[in-house]
Amino acid sequence: MSNRTVHRVHRGTRIALTAVALTAAMSAAPISAAPSYQPAAPVEATYYAPGPWAVAERSGADCCTSTGDTYDIWYPANLDAGVHPVITWGNGTMAHPREYAYLLAHLASWGFVVIATDRTDTGTGAQMLDAVHYLAEQNNDPSSVFHGKIDLDAVGAVGHSQGGLGALNALARESGLIDTAVTLEMPLAAVCSSLPTVDGQSTCVDTSAITSGSVLLVNGSADGISPGTQQLPPALIGRQSMQAYYDALPAQVPKARAALVGAQHNDIQGQPDCTNYSCAEGVYRYLGYLAAWFRGQLRDDPAARGAFVAGTGEFLHNPYWAEQASTLTH
Repeated sequence: MSNRTVHRVHRGTRIALTAVALTAAMSAAPISAAPSYQPAAPVEATYYAPGPWAVAERSGADCCTSTGDTYDIWYPANLDAGVHPVITWGNGTMAHPREYAYLLAHLASWGFVVIATDRTDTGTGAQMLDAVHYLAEQNNDPSSVFHGKIDLDAVGAVGHSQGGLGALNALARESGLIDTAVTLEMPLAAVCSSLPTVDGQSTCVDTSAITSGSVLLVNGSADGISPGTQQLPPALIGRQSMQAYYDALPAQVPKARAALVGAQHNDIQGQPDCTNYSCAEGVYRYLGYLAAWFRGQLRDDPAARGAFVAGTGEFLHNPYWAEQASTLTH
């Protein structure tokens, strides 16, 4: 058991957010590199390929969050090779973990235990934190497959759309527990403020209140719900872009951001290709750098971390991405 203490813009826009989150139910696809897609750089290519672990999956067998939701878990089938970092996942509005199965299995193949709450509104981050606490309990339970296999000193949070808000809220609420947060197509403030409260709590996030950990903000350049930039300053219209969220993060928080060129709101739900609304090419181009970010931040993998270093990092010069920025120094 780790020595870490675990108890520790308008109506039309809102309709659009709800609509793009609706997709057909998908079953988990086997992880394999797509021959039709060729990564543009060496680090991306390394982590775009499946990792060294075969992946096992538990669906709906684990329960429960504080609001009664079950978990889906993807994890290395051979857990005996040491302890494994945790990634807690947040779904987009009205979405379920199975709609991200290809991505989540890919992350698990790189040695992570990936746990996803089967809840369709994850924006407060509360259930994402419940998932980490659940794995902490399993880590202490001699009858659990996860007994003694969870590294609670290495925990990341990531989510799509409203789940991206949840990832940042989880980091802000328990920064001593969450080490890094990644947002994928997180909605601009005008959309966020139009969402209903969840369990009486707002899903909106104040990035200036995040004081520790690290943050990666990712959006698609064709996603109007998650724009990269805004014409008017936040002082006048609020944080309506990834750049505004990024700029508001305190200077001591290592951070990076970029827009995936041409990606729409639901490309991240590709299994791996698009079969759903608001998807242009599928999940392929997200795979390499998401795996690299978590390997760098949670496993201190030098090649993976180096891809995001300000000025020289591969991620900042990859032609599939635009609007890159970073404050990482090593």
